[in-house]
Order: sequence, then structure tokens, then C-alpha cells
Amino acid sequence: MKGTIINAVAIVVGTGLGVALKRGIPERFKITVIQGIALAVIVIGLQMALQTENVLIVVLSLVFGGLTGELLRIEDMLAAIGGKIEKRLGGNGGNFTKAFVTASLVYCVGAMAIVGSIQDGISGDATTLYAKSLLDGVASVVFASTLGVGVAFSAIPVFLYQGSITLLAQYLQGFLTSDVIKEITATGGVLIIGIGIKMLEIKEIKVGNLLPAVGYALLLSLGLRTVG
Repeated sequence: MKGTIINAVAIVVGTGLGVALKRGIPERFKITVIQGIALAVIVIGLQMALQTENVLIVVLSLVFGGLTGELLRIEDMLAAIGGKIEKRLGGNGGNFTKAFVTASLVYCVGAMAIVGSIQDGISGDATTLYAKSLLDGVASVVFASTLGVGVAFSAIPVFLYQGSITLLAQYLQGFLTSDVIKEITATGGVLIIGIGIKMLEIKEIKVGNLLPAVGYALLLSLGLRTVG
């Protein structure tokens, strides 16, 4: 769990720096920077998605994950949580909820979040999560300078998500082979592409409702391995 704790702290610290810089950055610079990050997010997602060796697992995971997410209304839950936090802080609307949801998805859905948490749980090696902490900290500076303080609260779902994977990995370490992790990573990559498209405002994609796809990728990969 140590890697996840440091990751959460890095997000909060990065947000603090970003908010401090916010007033000195013209709006047109903020828009261009966000667009640049969105394009980079799409490239990262593509690199991850292309790792799959069984695209059927990815497709089925997205289908089952989307159905589950819609049933649970995960995206609405995230937005509601962001709205409640904003209300408690006396916010007047704006980018708070958008910042919370966007940052939460970007930081949670990725190879480093999944693989790093698994490594931390299996061997206690948090090196990958330390590297992710640095990247997330820098990203938080940029996100917070454009979207605001809502980014800091994404540290909560990051802690819960990565911490849960770490604890789960301790019990599933005998099943988490490189092939299984590869399909989980590929499925997460598709979700990251969706985040990038959403950030560019090309299309409103409910990436939050697709999050269960990562879990289905695990189950389907393990099932295929058992059958094989």
C-alpha cells in the first residue's frame, strides 16, 4: 500500500502547485495544454490497447463492462460524489466536478495503476507506483492550473482503487500471469483512449461506466487460461 499512499499524496501536492499557478496562466494557454495532454493520453491508450493477443477478450470485456457500468451508473456516482464535495466546500458550480471525474479516470485507468498495484501486492515492490506518483504529480499541476482544486480529490478514488488491487493481488498472485496482465492492460488502454476523446470534447463517452471492463478482462483471461 505504500506506493498508493505516496501516489495519493503526490496528486494533492501537485494540485496545490497547480492552483497556485492558475491565476498567472491565460485561458488560451490552458486550453492548448489540455488539448496536448488529451492527445498524449490517446497515444498512451493506443500503445496499451495494441498489447492484446486476444482482441475478443477486450471486446467482450467492454460489452459486459459497459452493461454492468450502466446498471450501476458509475459515471453518475462519480459526478454525484464530486458535486457533494463541491457543495460541502461551498463551491458555486464550474469545473470542480469535471476536474474530479476527469482526473479520477485518468489516474485510475492505466497500465501503471494496474500493474504497479499488482507488483506492490505480490512482491512489495512499489517502484512502478513511485514512477506513476511522479507522473501524476506533474499532471496534477497542469490539470489543477486549468480545471481547479477538484483534481486533488481524485486522490480518494485513486487510493481506494489501487489499494483494492494491491490487496486483491496478494490473494491472486498465482493466477496473475503476464498474459492475463496483458489483456487487462489492453482493455484499460481502450478506456484511456475514450478519456482522451472526452477531454478533446469530440464525443461524450461514459468512460466511468466502462470501468468494470477491467475486471471482466481479468475474469475472461483467467477463464480462457483454465479452458486452455
